[in-house]
Amino acid sequence: MSDTSKTVKSDSAATGKVTKDEGVVDLQDTVAPADDPTAAPVAVTDPRLLVREEGFKGYLTEFKRKVKGGELGSLPVVIGLIVIWTIFQFQNDRFLSADNLSNISYFLSATGMLAIGLVFVLLLGEIDLSVGSVSGLASTLFAVFVVNNGMNAWLSLVLAVITGLAIGALHGWFFARIGVPAFVVTLAGFLGWNGLMLWLLGDSGTINIPSDTGPVHLLGQSSFFLDQAIIGAYLLAGLGVVLTAVGNFNEQRRRKAAGVPFRPTSEILLRVGALALASFVAAAVLNDASGVSNALVIFLAALVVVDFVLRRTTYGRQVFAVGGGIEAARRAGINVPMIRITVFAISGGFAAVGGMFFAGQTASATLSAGGGNTLMLAIAAAVIGGTSLFGGRGSVWSALLGMLVIQSIQTGLDLLNMNTSIQYMITGAVLLGAVVIDSVSRRSQKAAGRA
Repeated sequence: MSDTSKTVKSDSAATGKVTKDEGVVDLQDTVAPADDPTAAPVAVTDPRLLVREEGFKGYLTEFKRKVKGGELGSLPVVIGLIVIWTIFQFQNDRFLSADNLSNISYFLSATGMLAIGLVFVLLLGEIDLSVGSVSGLASTLFAVFVVNNGMNAWLSLVLAVITGLAIGALHGWFFARIGVPAFVVTLAGFLGWNGLMLWLLGDSGTINIPSDTGPVHLLGQSSFFLDQAIIGAYLLAGLGVVLTAVGNFNEQRRRKAAGVPFRPTSEILLRVGALALASFVAAAVLNDASGVSNALVIFLAALVVVDFVLRRTTYGRQVFAVGGGIEAARRAGINVPMIRITVFAISGGFAAVGGMFFAGQTASATLSAGGGNTLMLAIAAAVIGGTSLFGGRGSVWSALLGMLVIQSIQTGLDLLNMNTSIQYMITGAVLLGAVVIDSVSRRSQKAAGRA
């Protein structure tokens, strides 16, 4: 510990705090020496301040400590993504071309929407097997409303999403109020809603939707943010950087005012600079193709909003609390049944939105909508991205990271003309690896006393 952290200035007696260059130590958190309970209390310095005092060495030490303690975060999936991209680029030099990366960014959004909803369910330590069928039913209802009944397209979209929310809430009610296991309830939903979709589609099995229909045109592969304007991608990148900077500095200001340790300005600038570099490089690459698709923009906007809900609101903290321990959450006054019902409703709502993304990709509602391996890929995306199957730990950004991995594998194998069976086997191996890492990480955290 540095001399600065041990010295209390004479004028700090009135405030009870030690002022430092990069933060504030609250001397209210004091402990008496273990060998002499009657001795004067000793100030306990927040370890984050010590890390920042040591500069790069401190952060490196903290990083090693977290890795040894099983706190891996998104590190495994980021490393995996780099390895996957490197391998496919060596096998086919078109993999990292602007057009191919643009295709990856577009096609990941539909299944990614399902994965966002599944993140909420996984945070509770539960599973929702119905999202594929719900997405297919939503796209079918939209087609029936618009094509067969001549209803306004945007009203049809709202009704389809509300249907998804209602279905999810129904699943949650059976789970939370009746006590039926989520696996059984959602498996029944998987079968039942798929049957309803087939009945609505009729003998033809397909309802074609005019490509110029509002939501379908908006989510089509040829529709881009600001109508292919180059400025669109850079505008989004700049907006993301500015919002990140504003959010970090506001948090710094609040923590300063509260007299608790805060992130130093140098660290904020480094983080924002790294984000700016990544964002503007991505914008330049997408501009080399055709621009940023509307589907990707909506998907990223959904990630930002949901991330705010989970990390910055009381509801989000309650979701994590229920996933971390039901009995503890109940004793803390959290309405556990309400949390469960709303989480499944959110999952159903995002499944319906994902169904609209699928409809935008094909300009139709078909028997295959939401079928095949859609459900498995959505679950795999959330887990591969870092959300724990055991509940209580994860981030909505795992939907993006996981889908980047899965879509990269699919696209890369397509470029190499590999059979679909190979795609399934590789994706399954990656999923198993992610779960193994999650399990080992939890054991490491328990061993380090951090579980």
